[in-house]
Amino acid sequence: MSETGSIRRGGGRRRVLVLVVAGVLATGCSAPGTAPALRAKSGFDLRQLVKTDINRVAETHQLHVFASLRRLADKLYKRNPAEWRKGGAASAEAAISRIFDVKHRWRFAALGDRRDLDAMHIALHPEFRGDRVQALIVGLASMVQSALGDREVFYLLDDLEPQHLYNAARNVEIVAWKLASTRDAAGSLLLLSNEMGEVTNLSFEREFGRIIGLLDALADVVEEETDRTISRVVQNLTTAVFLPVY
Repeated sequence: MSETGSIRRGGGRRRVLVLVVAGVLATGCSAPGTAPALRAKSGFDLRQLVKTDINRVAETHQLHVFASLRRLADKLYKRNPAEWRKGGAASAEAAISRIFDVKHRWRFAALGDRRDLDAMHIALHPEFRGDRVQALIVGLASMVQSALGDREVFYLLDDLEPQHLYNAARNVEIVAWKLASTRDAAGSLLLLSNEMGEVTNLSFEREFGRIIGLLDALADVVEEETDRTISRVVQNLTTAVFLPVY
């Protein structure tokens, strides 16, 4: 085989690969601002051809974070059943489904279409009269998605910023602390979560800790892979402010 023929054949393969990549990206894109869907593990998927190891790690961590957020919503509604009724849902399950199973781009009219940090501020404001669980979970979920570039799936051309992931983890820490300490004018907690006493319930703390650990681990992986240095901050939780995630 001549050298010219080899070059032509190699160029043809590259063109085919480019066409495959373009086709996969065109069909595999999803609307930003929705919860990631569980993906089948069996069978060959063309999209795996345009994924790096870090893409797969990001997707796995994202799915685990959202599984924790869903459990957290369920736990909060069980301890605060009045909240899902405020939103007009037929049940706690319906309220949870509205958050995670609908294509809404994290924009809810009840929250004035606010998402990310703005939604979390609403959830933790003593004068808010709406579904506080919805506001909190929508804020947390959309914040995580913003830190991940508002993607449900990741491909080799997608870029992740480790600082945003690190900041998201710190924001979850702040939310967990505020949830356990912020009270309304009557001195009552805005939302019931962990319970101390004869029956101790620290499941909320464990769920928050799981989310923080997943985000920190992913931030460390991306930092190492991209040679970008994370600026690590130390804040007093009593006066801490939310950090930017985009």
